[in-house]
Amino acid sequence: MSLYNQNRVLRNNRVLIGKKKANLINLPELIEIQLKSFEWFLQRQNLVENGQLVNHGLHQLFQEIFPIKSHDEKMTLEYDKYILCEDDIKFDEYTAKVKGQSYSIPLKVLINLRVEDTGEIRQKDIYLGDIPLMTDRGTFIINGAERVVVSQIHRSPGVIFNFDEKVGMFSSRIIPYKGSWLEFEVDEKKKLVYVKIDRKKKLLVTFFLRALGFDTREKIIELFYKEKTIKLSTKEEQESATREILTRDIYKNISDSDRSDKIIQAGTKLSPLEIDKLVQENIKEVKVIDFANPQSLHNQIIINCFEKEDFAVTKDEQFKDEPSKYDSIEKIHSILKPGEPITLDAAEKDINSLFFSEKKYDLGAVGRYKINKKFNFSMEIDDSVLRKDDIISIIKYLIMVYDGEGTVDDIDHLGNRRIRSVGELLINQLKVALIRVERIAKERMQLKDIENAKPQDLISVKPISTALMEFFSTSQLSQFMDQVNPLAELTHKRRMNALGPGGLSRDRAGFEVRDVHYTHYGRMCPIETPEGSNIGLIVSLCNFTRVNDYGFLETPYKKVINGKVSEEMHYLSAMDEERHFIAQASALVDDDGNFLEKQISCRKSGDYTVKNPEEIDYIDVSPKQIISVATSLIPFLEHDDANRALMGSNMQRQAVPLLITDAPYVGTGMEEIAAYDSGVCTIAKKSGKVSYVTSKEVRILDADGNEKKYPMLKNKRTNQDTCFNQKPTVNFGDEILKGQAIADGPATDKGELALGKNVLVAYMPWNGYNYEDAIVLSERLVKDDVFTSVHIKEYICDVRETKLGPERITRDIPNVSEFKLRNLDEDGIIRIGASVKPDDILVGKVTPKSDVETTPEYRLLNSIFGEKAKDVKESSLKAPHGAQGIVIDVQRLRRDSGEELSPGVEEIVKVYVANKRKIKVGDKMAGRHGNKGVVSIVLPIEDMPYMADGTPIDICLNPLGVPSRMNIGQIMEAQLGLAGKALGVKFATSVFESASVSQIQDKLEEAGLPRSAKMVLYDGRTGTPFVNPVGIGITYMLKLSHLVDDKMHARSTGPY
Repeated sequence: MSLYNQNRVLRNNRVLIGKKKANLINLPELIEIQLKSFEWFLQRQNLVENGQLVNHGLHQLFQEIFPIKSHDEKMTLEYDKYILCEDDIKFDEYTAKVKGQSYSIPLKVLINLRVEDTGEIRQKDIYLGDIPLMTDRGTFIINGAERVVVSQIHRSPGVIFNFDEKVGMFSSRIIPYKGSWLEFEVDEKKKLVYVKIDRKKKLLVTFFLRALGFDTREKIIELFYKEKTIKLSTKEEQESATREILTRDIYKNISDSDRSDKIIQAGTKLSPLEIDKLVQENIKEVKVIDFANPQSLHNQIIINCFEKEDFAVTKDEQFKDEPSKYDSIEKIHSILKPGEPITLDAAEKDINSLFFSEKKYDLGAVGRYKINKKFNFSMEIDDSVLRKDDIISIIKYLIMVYDGEGTVDDIDHLGNRRIRSVGELLINQLKVALIRVERIAKERMQLKDIENAKPQDLISVKPISTALMEFFSTSQLSQFMDQVNPLAELTHKRRMNALGPGGLSRDRAGFEVRDVHYTHYGRMCPIETPEGSNIGLIVSLCNFTRVNDYGFLETPYKKVINGKVSEEMHYLSAMDEERHFIAQASALVDDDGNFLEKQISCRKSGDYTVKNPEEIDYIDVSPKQIISVATSLIPFLEHDDANRALMGSNMQRQAVPLLITDAPYVGTGMEEIAAYDSGVCTIAKKSGKVSYVTSKEVRILDADGNEKKYPMLKNKRTNQDTCFNQKPTVNFGDEILKGQAIADGPATDKGELALGKNVLVAYMPWNGYNYEDAIVLSERLVKDDVFTSVHIKEYICDVRETKLGPERITRDIPNVSEFKLRNLDEDGIIRIGASVKPDDILVGKVTPKSDVETTPEYRLLNSIFGEKAKDVKESSLKAPHGAQGIVIDVQRLRRDSGEELSPGVEEIVKVYVANKRKIKVGDKMAGRHGNKGVVSIVLPIEDMPYMADGTPIDICLNPLGVPSRMNIGQIMEAQLGLAGKALGVKFATSVFESASVSQIQDKLEEAGLPRSAKMVLYDGRTGTPFVNPVGIGITYMLKLSHLVDDKMHARSTGPY
């Protein structure tokens, strides 16, 4: 279904429980938005497979900038094609991370220098720099760190019609991709149309039209109105004409055939006297404006503008009754460039280049598409600049909107907002750089003599590499990847941001932009968005959404033909969807696709209504198409309040991967897909048989007898200091299919996402210890390492060249006891496996110091100890406060071994320290329903409440946390989980089609448990039963990355 969909091979081991059959269609590749956009930009896959470049992305950009001609037109630089040097990739992904380098590919461009006089062509491939490559997980590795480029959602280029309620003004605005803004507005009180260029002072629209070449009233009237001829030959005709003409305006100038002067000017009203005058002048017919004609404007708003035009009349022009083209140009020039001297030709050129020159103005493919669609122009028109027709159509439509015949646009409609993904953001960066390259090339062409000029001397490559590095390291949209767990990674790649360059700013964004809009249905998740100042500005892509070629979000629907649901799937954008009736996925349909009800609830452009099956055009493909991946991992979502669902979606991304993973008893069926597409599991590239398996490597023998090795990543540090560890899930001799997961990553269990743990929960107070959402834990969870996680810290020591000489890594450190050096090897670096406490030496290092002090004591020491005490001071890398753990890895990068290090740095030593954190008081925990709390006490197992069979409870939650928060989903999850554990079954209950209360009760009964899931519990301290039965269940609890060890803080002096 999608360009990159590796055919997922899923286990689907869960038992489905709920209202309907399993999901109707498979989800598309979840990180397609990243992969597809980058392939569009670089065409790497295309080059490998076909060797040919298609006209888009980087190739198209080069074609736009080249050819570059010298000012005297004697030399021309022409672009042929670009080459990606696959064999010259310096580092693979893993090495780039270890060495702190970027994972990138060298880019060469084939340039021809044509000498016009001789026709000679000099060709050269020029190295333009390294282009960062996207990994198959949709990330970039820049200077050793994994980064993600977030897609930006911005206002689509095109034309927008608006009504400003504050000022009571209708306006239209043409938003280009690049260039000047052009705005028209109707003043309701004065009944005039104004134009504004680049938000400068406004002026009458007739001046603007005259400057474009419609320089007489006749020409302007002809653009907006239709004519009607009235005869004045006979007496009767004259009388009826008098009645009819009085309300009309003249269409064309009326002039005498003998003389050249005008008797009556176009656009003026006729009075009875003037009609008599016309009869006397022997004029047989008059052309007047026909306001009733459907193709004509029905009001006088343009004619009103003629009367308000003010213009200068010189002595020679006493008969001048309207401004000329040049008066208008002068007027516009004085507004755009006040105080600048004017030459009419230059001013005219300026005004024309503002909207009609490809160098200065670009509507972009999207802007042109939107204008063509709005005014039903032929889709073949693909000018990237404005045309005069566009401007006239926009003014006409604006006046129709003012008359109540047209409609204003909604700027928050997803037809007016589009997505810029990685590829487009990179093109925008490189466009600026290439314009600089062009300018430098032209300057160099003037200085070089033609005989010796070579392409490589004329092209400067610096701007390109600078632009790329600047974008990846400093842009607001290139972000350090959120790598706490696989879900956080996946969500980060599917995020859309309205902030950033060319977007909104946090302080100026109002409520409307942040609100959920009806066009978000199936495109942007209404639930998953941050709390706080970014709410609604940072959003997530829905499950089935894709981005079309124009950057608009599309969601799939099944076509309904003659009241019958077909298997035909159509992707619709928000604009395409407007005119269709769409039924919900929950509508009852039999196996043949017939609707089971006579009246079907459906929606059309934001309104809900009821229709017969025959009138319905489409039906949703799945109930979970309106939410994002994180939200669709919450079981019983429909029983939770939206605010809590928002917290639940966000907190799953903060769950720390645990030492021992455990998939939930109650899932939604999305767990496997989310884990698979997050890229943390190892996927088999070919089918075959497992021929070798250890904790560090899996080998698969394919049908041709070739063995493919799959190394496991063991205990690597992530961006957020959590532990990335892979372990095989296959056994020796297993048959493996292509696309099957063969190893688990962090927070996955048998290929399923496993962010937390299934624990036995009782909803009851316990001595006030769970007041205000606090959580009472059993010591079992600490002893059995249920909520234990591993965290890895990286400590870096660099050895520099100083003014007094080089620093040295050594075990020979002045004034340090042998005990402190016990864990260092002969080079002075801590050994792997050593235990680390705060202030321990990790890397011994000495720095030369100046021998300024020559006191007697110093000279004595010097003579006893020789040189050692004299010239160096200790500058070792020590473990900071609060650091403890085991050294698991040491990396040394030395300049003399050929590593690329920063200037002045001779060597870098990286020490990785892992520490195990058990759950303790002060740690934050949460369920999947936004039910968060802080651990307040860890009780001995014997003090916990226990069931009749002696099973102690793991966690006590406060029952008062449920009613006011309205997240009842947690209760239903607990009860179904209880049945699942007793039956030894893992359930999948899909979002919006989840199990009913009676289905849950049936499962409890099947497991031999009470239907209410309430039991008598006994007090662990006294052994007496509690008065009332207590609701218990198996709940999936997460340990969040807000750990007390990282927050604990003390100061020796002063306030916090």
